[in-house]
Amino acid sequence: MAACSGSAALWRTCSLLRPGPRHRPPGLLSGFSRTQTSVSGDLLPRTSLSSPPWPQIAPVSAEEEQRRHAAVVSTVKRLVERQDYGRLFAVVHFAGRQWKVTDQDLILIENHIEAECGDRIRMEKVLLLGAEDFTLVGRPLLGKDLVRVEATVLEKTESWPKVHMVFWKRHRFQRKKIIVQPQTVLRINSIQLAPTLS
Repeated sequence: MAACSGSAALWRTCSLLRPGPRHRPPGLLSGFSRTQTSVSGDLLPRTSLSSPPWPQIAPVSAEEEQRRHAAVVSTVKRLVERQDYGRLFAVVHFAGRQWKVTDQDLILIENHIEAECGDRIRMEKVLLLGAEDFTLVGRPLLGKDLVRVEATVLEKTESWPKVHMVFWKRHRFQRKKIIVQPQTVLRINSIQLAPTLS
């Protein structure tokens, strides 16, 4: 704090800004020395990390967890047996990528596969199957007897030519490369779920 000197108005302003017993708000400590300070309560400041705004969730017992799990499994089994699950979607691993597919989807794959045009293929690596009310997640894959995803090879073609040009100015260097990528178009015919879960 700057030293107060000069006129009486400046002296009054400095005396108002100077901390003292008259101007100290209630609850503040009187000084910063070790003998005068006393720590009471929590050492951590009250922030959203030390005391989050959401209520604390009580842990669930093992019996309650098993009861909830059994209820969910029985509900899903009942829906699957009645085939009352609506439109299905699946996440399949094919040609080095993961695809989220449903009925009548078209997939463009950036390489050629061994099947010919018109052949029906089965995608066996199914990672996930979902419906309106439930989702089956594989660890890492769902069983082949549980889910069946079939597709038809529609077209085997090539992409448009892409020109890759490298040029170094003031070096008389340029290199031109034309890239044509093979492509395969697949149509997802059906996603079927077994009538009973194992």
